[in-house]
Amino acid sequence: MTEGSFFRPLAVLACGLSMATAGFSQQRLHVHSSVADGRWDMPVATDSISHIDVSADLKQLQLHVSGQTTLPLLLSQVDSLTVETDPIEETKDKYEVFQLFVYTDDGSDITSKDYYTDCFINLNGRGAFSNYSANAKIRGRGNSSFLWYDKKPYRLKLNEKHKLLGLDKAKSWVLLANYRDVTDLMNTFVFETGEWLGLPFTNHTRYVELFVNGDYKGVYQLTEQVQQGKNRVNVSDDGGILIALDVDDGPNESPYADDNCWTSVYRMPLCVKYPDDERFTPNTVDSVRNVFAQLEQAIKDKDYAAVKQQLDIPSFIKFLQLQEFIYNVELSAPRSIYMHKDGDGPWVMGPLWDFDAGYDFDWSNMYTGHTFFADYHETVMGTNPLKRNGEYSYVPQFFTDLFGCPEFVEDYKAQWLAVKDSIVSHGWDECMKYVAQLRQQGTMQREADRWPVSGKSFDSEVEKMHRWLQNRATFMTDLIANIPVPDTTQVTGGRLCGTLPVNVTMNWAEGYDQTSKVRISRSQVLSLMGIGRSQLNEANIDIVPLYADGSEGPNNTQGVYGGWFDENGEPFDWGHGHVYIEVFDDLWNWNCGLHQEHCWDDEHTVTMQMQYPHNGELLKVNIEVHFTIETDWW
Repeated sequence: MTEGSFFRPLAVLACGLSMATAGFSQQRLHVHSSVADGRWDMPVATDSISHIDVSADLKQLQLHVSGQTTLPLLLSQVDSLTVETDPIEETKDKYEVFQLFVYTDDGSDITSKDYYTDCFINLNGRGAFSNYSANAKIRGRGNSSFLWYDKKPYRLKLNEKHKLLGLDKAKSWVLLANYRDVTDLMNTFVFETGEWLGLPFTNHTRYVELFVNGDYKGVYQLTEQVQQGKNRVNVSDDGGILIALDVDDGPNESPYADDNCWTSVYRMPLCVKYPDDERFTPNTVDSVRNVFAQLEQAIKDKDYAAVKQQLDIPSFIKFLQLQEFIYNVELSAPRSIYMHKDGDGPWVMGPLWDFDAGYDFDWSNMYTGHTFFADYHETVMGTNPLKRNGEYSYVPQFFTDLFGCPEFVEDYKAQWLAVKDSIVSHGWDECMKYVAQLRQQGTMQREADRWPVSGKSFDSEVEKMHRWLQNRATFMTDLIANIPVPDTTQVTGGRLCGTLPVNVTMNWAEGYDQTSKVRISRSQVLSLMGIGRSQLNEANIDIVPLYADGSEGPNNTQGVYGGWFDENGEPFDWGHGHVYIEVFDDLWNWNCGLHQEHCWDDEHTVTMQMQYPHNGELLKVNIEVHFTIETDWW
């Protein structure tokens, strides 16, 4: 690379400079600036610059590009201008820390996540990849991360598809703020590990230091937008499906959207990401829901042969293990759980997304906290996932019911044995290559100066993260080795042995926290089943909510067993629920409560079913609970 004679002392520029640059084809103007103890180099394609001048108050250097856009630069921060006359030989060093300059057309900050703002961007490839300058659009993105934190994440949309920093060509890109993650490595570790595990369409990481209208915003993770496309989630234009199981995009939080629904069997919030827009029809959601229901029902029936035809089991196992390894509690909501399907092919898990709620995040300080890595023993699904006995026992049974299939459990154990010795080292070695550049260039110090976090430093948090991952891997090895393999050979059928009615009075004023209990007579249940106390092993009991037609409903409570019920006594989610039953360790005394905003009725009748395998059949007793709601206090 050589530099031309375009360098001018700033004193000359201050007197007013205007020059045509259309003749500089395949050249770039570099604006060099020293701020915050760092060197910034903002490249602009010279053939896009119409002229350069200085504002009337002599405070701003103004580059007029693309006919309309003006890039205002504080003259006091500009050291020099140079022209690059030879192409840069790219090093392809993805670990470099790059620089992204964004200038909104009206000079305003980006405050909306609903509407795009027109902008001009300059991306400095730092010799590793090609520089890029273009018109684009930008808006905020995310849910809690956009609402809660001052450092905002962004969605960037180019006017034309283009490669950025060696990543495949596309229009839509994401700038993750990673505000609560002091290490800036939580998503990166999962992306690197997911790619190593072979999970398809896993995202990539490029770190950039972001400037918006000259304001230093800090370190951001530039990565792909999760969407259907040749260079993204590459399912076919016709017949391809991309969905998100996500509370925020589902019917509760987005009730007026036309792209979401509740899944048929497990009542999970589902959002159809593709087909979208042009290919979306009034029947799209119903169609996707019906296709997904076939997989749900196969899982619910624990028909492993049918499941294997409809679900890519290796991706499902790797996905679940990575979620549990990182202790990503978003699995329980669920949030940010993507799945895709191509035509008649099976459902496949992924892409992976959003992991700064894992790593034992302290939710008690969620609005201001940056606390992770305190405990490596906690679980989402539990020591026995079929029973969902972890810290998040309401995790959808869609993710746990296959643990009732012996072959699946054996496959699950075998997969972990194959990766347990390398699952930390591979991803961490990659992370350390990024860290070396983040440290060497002073990037994380600038990030700390811009977004200080009391009592925490980049180096100390990186060390904590590494230690937590190592301990977690050891813990996971023991955890998975001890997951029980179910014995299903003895159960060949099911028999309804009878119904046990139970009457319970609840007080409307007590809402969720009722003093009343649903008390079940163990002796009456055993009498209906026709077995004695010595023949009962409580560890083998299951308790499920029932629909009016006798089919099993989902457990949407925090208990190991339980369910929310709507006004008709049908199992449903909390958002539509009137009353609930919740069972923890005591199988004979059940918690209960009501949703005060929904429940104004005097009575509700709901059904739970106790199931117990014995002598080759599944014994079933329906517990019909009649709730009377006291409202006399009004």
